[in-house]
Amino acid sequence: MTSLDKPTSDTDRTTDQQEAADSRAVTEAALFEAFGGVRGMVETVLPGLLFVTIFTINKNLTYSAIAALAVSLALVVVRLIRKDTVKHAFSGVFGVAFGVVFAKMTGNAKDFYLPGMLYTLGLALAYLVTAVAGLPLIGLILGPVFKENLSWRTRNPGRKKAYTKASYAWGLILLAKCAILFPLYWWADTTQFGWVLVALKIPPFLLAVYLTWVFLAKAPPPIDVFAEMEAEEEAEKARKAAAAEAARGQEF
Repeated sequence: MTSLDKPTSDTDRTTDQQEAADSRAVTEAALFEAFGGVRGMVETVLPGLLFVTIFTINKNLTYSAIAALAVSLALVVVRLIRKDTVKHAFSGVFGVAFGVVFAKMTGNAKDFYLPGMLYTLGLALAYLVTAVAGLPLIGLILGPVFKENLSWRTRNPGRKKAYTKASYAWGLILLAKCAILFPLYWWADTTQFGWVLVALKIPPFLLAVYLTWVFLAKAPPPIDVFAEMEAEEEAEKARKAAAAEAARGQEF
């Protein structure tokens, strides 16, 4: 090894480390955007927390339901005022609204949580089925966020593998959550069940997001199909400009 080799090796190593750090940062930002970050978690937990708190105090289904729905609507209004994305808040409103309808129809406060539980079970199955089918759901969710769309399916096998692992992780974690909640739904009282459900809102979600980050951080970087399309458009414009210039030159 010559004296010139070592600086080159150190530079390459530093570049690789910087690229890895950049890739992790992009992955973190994309996951934060896709899953709503801290505010998204608050919007997910707060309505159910308010419902079970009020019901624990006064056992009044109507007051508890109105409070949960009111806070969900307030969260949407706050996002609209701040001109933020409202998809997470709106999904919370719909979930709470369905829960209120179920609970009022049956007269059982525990049924406030039933639509969300059924949604969680359906989502768990969707993650597992799509992973087995070779079209992992987490890739469909995150592909547009990473500006790669579906390029990972045929052009980036490393990322497809990572998305498949992540989808299995999400599916199994959500199934484990359902395995705890559904038995409790049948034999626990409303207050006990509500507090357990609130306690299980965030930890499984954080575990699934963390595992997704681990899998994607080790995967090849995404292929920016939007940048490719822009480059193709620029190249086409350049070709047309060159052809026009050549045509003008022939005229003279």
